[in-house]
Amino acid sequence: MSKHKTILAVIADETGEVFEHPDLLLAGMNGMTVREPEADELIPLPEGSRLFTIPGSKPIGFDRKSGKPVTVDSLPESWGGGTAQAVSAFTNPAFTRTLLPAADYSNKDVELTLWSYTAVGWCVEEERFYVAAVRVDRNQQWEPEHFDDRKLEPLVRKRVASQPDNRLVKQLSRCALDYHCFAAKNLFFGRWEAPLPSSPTCNARCIGCISLQDEPTACQSSQDRLTFVPTVEELCEVAVPHLQKAENSIVSFGQGCEGDPIIQTSRIAESVKEMRQQTQRGTINFNSNASIPDAIDQLADAGIDSIRISLNSVQDKFYNAYYRPIKYSLEDVFESARRAKQHGLFTMLNYLVFPGITDREDEIDKLLELIDSIGIDLIQMRNLSIDPQLYWKAMGVEGPGIGMKEMLDQVKKQFPKIQYGYFNRTKENFYPTGYETDWPLPATL
Repeated sequence: MSKHKTILAVIADETGEVFEHPDLLLAGMNGMTVREPEADELIPLPEGSRLFTIPGSKPIGFDRKSGKPVTVDSLPESWGGGTAQAVSAFTNPAFTRTLLPAADYSNKDVELTLWSYTAVGWCVEEERFYVAAVRVDRNQQWEPEHFDDRKLEPLVRKRVASQPDNRLVKQLSRCALDYHCFAAKNLFFGRWEAPLPSSPTCNARCIGCISLQDEPTACQSSQDRLTFVPTVEELCEVAVPHLQKAENSIVSFGQGCEGDPIIQTSRIAESVKEMRQQTQRGTINFNSNASIPDAIDQLADAGIDSIRISLNSVQDKFYNAYYRPIKYSLEDVFESARRAKQHGLFTMLNYLVFPGITDREDEIDKLLELIDSIGIDLIQMRNLSIDPQLYWKAMGVEGPGIGMKEMLDQVKKQFPKIQYGYFNRTKENFYPTGYETDWPLPATL
């Protein structure tokens, strides 16, 4: 931690009010190992980020005098006592967390909701919150200030009224208004990246699936899953006007409100061909678990421009524990990536990262091998939203990693051409000027 800044631990009372603790310094967790944050692992809390409590979990900080970790059972008597709760941050997109909140997760009696739990503290000198994160994407289009629901709602109503028989438009109206999906909102604002959910089924059973949780003790999924397969006409009615007219237009298959679009490859390929017959403008992207290599050939021939392949790890033991794949393997995923590059697609990893797993030395070694053998263009360093204790137990490991910032530095040093990011890109911006040296990014642009 910086010698010029004092970052205090923050705790909450039973009502959720947050306090800085005068006697404890901020602690974070790499995996389940409590440690002090390094200076380059902390940034001021990005504007628009949120704080929330972690129910049933006691906060941990470092005693300012002894330097030893202390678990806080209750608030100081001067604050009236009472039960103390751990506090977490949920940062804006574009930022990758470096540490989990330091807390005793062992006594909680609920499975935590699907959020990306991030360590947060209070900077005494600057009188503002600091968070354990680094910026990985320059794109500022996804900041909350661009999404005013007061302007959005009439646009949604107008679009739904103009296409009353299009089930996909109705689905996306719910995504925009009920689930506050920024991509769905973009569709109705007529700009940037818009979604094309297409598959109600999946061939994986991810323990952190945000659209379907079928375990009786699991937390509720973040949204309901799509219940139909859109027709070619429905998909084109949504996509073509957006591709033709929207600023920085992208349409993407594979969204949070569906299974995996690779299950609907034939329908999607037919739709993409029709889209490209009507317009060559804009970028068509495919987000997927990439579990069926032959599907990549079909989609590339149809005319997609880029692919984003989702995985939590490049090792079988971690991948299988999280994805629980049905009739496919991680090697199938790698083969899909190879074919994507062979077809000239801009090939990205949607790397679901977690401090203590992603930054393990064996994981880094395998990632470097993958980049070298396939030629991955960009890694989206996306925070895995899941109960930290649940994920750690599922992975079945012990001990910390080397640190997320250190991991990012090592990969970039080995492969300067690898790009980091958080969002999909237009084809005009696949390889921006200076991308080889554009690291680390400043927290504020």
